[in-house]
Amino acid sequence: MKIGILQTGMAPDKMAAQTGEYPEMFERLLAGHGLGFQTYNVLAGEAPTDPNAADGWLITGSKYGAYEDHAWIAPLENLIRKIYAAQTPLVGVCFGHQIIAQALGGKVEKFKNGWRIGPTAYQMKGHDDPIVLNAWHQDQVVELPEDAVVVGSNDFCEYAMLTYGDKVFTIQAHPEYSDDFIEGLIQHRAKGVVPEDLQKDAKAQMGQPLHATEMADMFALLLKQPKAEGGST
Repeated sequence: MKIGILQTGMAPDKMAAQTGEYPEMFERLLAGHGLGFQTYNVLAGEAPTDPNAADGWLITGSKYGAYEDHAWIAPLENLIRKIYAAQTPLVGVCFGHQIIAQALGGKVEKFKNGWRIGPTAYQMKGHDDPIVLNAWHQDQVVELPEDAVVVGSNDFCEYAMLTYGDKVFTIQAHPEYSDDFIEGLIQHRAKGVVPEDLQKDAKAQMGQPLHATEMADMFALLLKQPKAEGGST
């Protein structure tokens, strides 16, 4: 089973040699689930046009805003709409979460209350205890597409996890990010961008158990679903 990873961002240069790029991080997260992967560098114009070029799709995070004017945004949105119409499994993470919402009729913007970084608790539908994952974002989905259902949220991020039918799941947090990776982002990307008090708070929260494995299991279960018969393209 081939999963197409749509790469929309790059790890910091000073970290990539050790951590790998975002697609490699997702391959590690999903290891052991019997999935194969092919990366498409969307930033370099490699986005496919055929929603059936893979058995399932995953859109990574990015430092760019879904609402920004980049040449690759519109083709990616077109592909998302094709994937959704074809009812091919699709997962979106952070920027992926946002661009899917935007492509399907929602709205994304820089959140008025600023940034959230580091370990963050979310209340998820069907789970008694909070799900804790690392976050790194200022942008948020602020208006939902018609088909979106909220399945996870907290006081800071109302639309933190969304489903669209049974073939699409998106999440604002980063299950692929370890605490070490957040430390690296604080060192290499936070200065002058993320308020220092938030940086200190993120470091203070590190070390608690994260639910990355549980989220990987959910991703894999969705991605391994058979394609819907009769989906339009």
